[in-house]
Amino acid sequence: MHKPNNYVVHAPMTANQVLEKAAEIVANRYLRGDVFTNPQATKDFLQYKMAGYEREVFAVLLLDNQHRLIEYKELFFGTIDAASVYPRGVVKVAFNCNAAAVIFAHNHPSGIAEPSNADKQITQKLRDALSLIDIRVLDHFVVGETCISFAERGYL
Repeated sequence: MHKPNNYVVHAPMTANQVLEKAAEIVANRYLRGDVFTNPQATKDFLQYKMAGYEREVFAVLLLDNQHRLIEYKELFFGTIDAASVYPRGVVKVAFNCNAAAVIFAHNHPSGIAEPSNADKQITQKLRDALSLIDIRVLDHFVVGETCISFAERGYL
């Protein structure tokens, strides 16, 4: 029998499977029970979740009024260097989950996490659309070899 903080694996795991389990551990330990006020825990979670993807993926963390995680949802999938993001789809998901706030995240498969002008423009479009229904955008993270926060950079 194993203890609650011990993990038993009965078969080989790929690197991506290990990272997915690490993201679950971070989520259980830091995010689900706590509010999303710990940027480093959020970065760790997103790094484990998204850094290994070979194509761009755009995700949203849907949060309640206390900034607790309702759901992590990957919404749009692209190519090695771009993903089309549709504000209508983001608004629909946020509204249907009754989210009070959101955090956006997407990866750069190149490993270079520097936000592009297109990243900044879509973030502003999403922010404008969600503000119409009183849903706050708390941050947007770009995941590569490192994780960059729009809020920390003053982009939001």
